[in-house]
Amino acid sequence: MHALWKWYRDKSFILKITVGFLLGIIAGLALGPSAQFVSPLGDLFLRLLQMIIVPLILFTLIGAVNSSNPKQFGRVGVKIFIYYMLTTAIAMLVGIIVGGWFNPGVGLELTGEHIDVPEAPSFIDTMLAIVPTNIFQSLVNGDILSIVFVALITGFVIVSMRHSEEKRINNFGTLLYDFSQAGSEVTFRILNGILQYAPIGIFAIAASKIGEQGYGVLYSLAGYVGASYVGVIIQFIFVYLMFLLLLRVQIKRFFKGVWDALITAFTTSSSLATLPVAIKAAEKAGIRESVSKFTLPLGAAVNSDGSAIHYGVGAIFAANVVGMELSFAAMVAIVLAGTVASIGTAGVPGAGLIGLSIVLTEVGLPIEIVALTAGVNVITDMIFTTCNVTGDLVGAAVVDKSEEKYEIAINPDKSNVG
Repeated sequence: MHALWKWYRDKSFILKITVGFLLGIIAGLALGPSAQFVSPLGDLFLRLLQMIIVPLILFTLIGAVNSSNPKQFGRVGVKIFIYYMLTTAIAMLVGIIVGGWFNPGVGLELTGEHIDVPEAPSFIDTMLAIVPTNIFQSLVNGDILSIVFVALITGFVIVSMRHSEEKRINNFGTLLYDFSQAGSEVTFRILNGILQYAPIGIFAIAASKIGEQGYGVLYSLAGYVGASYVGVIIQFIFVYLMFLLLLRVQIKRFFKGVWDALITAFTTSSSLATLPVAIKAAEKAGIRESVSKFTLPLGAAVNSDGSAIHYGVGAIFAANVVGMELSFAAMVAIVLAGTVASIGTAGVPGAGLIGLSIVLTEVGLPIEIVALTAGVNVITDMIFTTCNVTGDLVGAAVVDKSEEKYEIAINPDKSNVG
């Protein structure tokens, strides 16, 4: 038994999850709805990942703030924020344009279906909710934006304490930093164990999802699904690849390093659940921890390019279903509302329904149309989440490369090192 475990443990992660995914597809197609009996194994995998998310974000962000000087931290923050806003707005435009090409929804009608979409808070409420009234309640509830805020503030305070001229405060700062490093080490050791279970969880998720959907619903909404996938492909080629090429990031090394994270994102449909894998993948891709451990948790919470494409395609789909011709002003409103909605959308499966309802409401379309897309949501969520995670990783790589160029510019001797 020990020899079998050692053989399994030593196999590459990408091989294990790829085999698990392919076997899941085969099982789903062969068993159909009966494949649902393995879904608890997939639920267990997601629960394990969700269990580790809060300590992962908390400790990695505190460590990230402390691993760079304040000036570097400020530069990285400004750069990644501009990147998020730019790529999200472009993704919205891509969704609208591709939706216009495919014209999904033509010939479909509202059937009286209704889906309960949670009431979305206003933009002001969303911004205020970032600052928690109870830190511990935010940790228990898993309020990601609040946790990010608390981690950043805590990290800043620890940095200032470690640089204090008063020895007592300096010692406290060092103690807190060491504690956060120890917490990070424990978290990643637990994570390593969870990832050994990943192939089984991914097999179960793939089998249950494909077995549940079958071919019927996918055929009836082929235009919507096709537009979603084409939109993401365009975002990959004309946005992400262009960013990587402009900053001269090694394309082959980058995608070889992040492949594990992309497969995990595609199968789990959760940016937050993929975060632990993405942080490890960033290291393989050559992205420095001081950048990746700050930008990736932040991106998982606020950056959703795939969701933005979702809202663009979904708005065109909704307009076609009700026979509404969208004006230029309506399209501008969709881009603005979708950009804001995607920033506030949590990186969990199905959360895009909330954002899509915001966009539809903004231009006067009935949110009941969301029900027409809910049937294929598990199929489209796979590619949208992959886009979200890719956008985060590309952002980390681009910022890391720009920081590298900046450091060489101010210290030319570094260019001769290594």
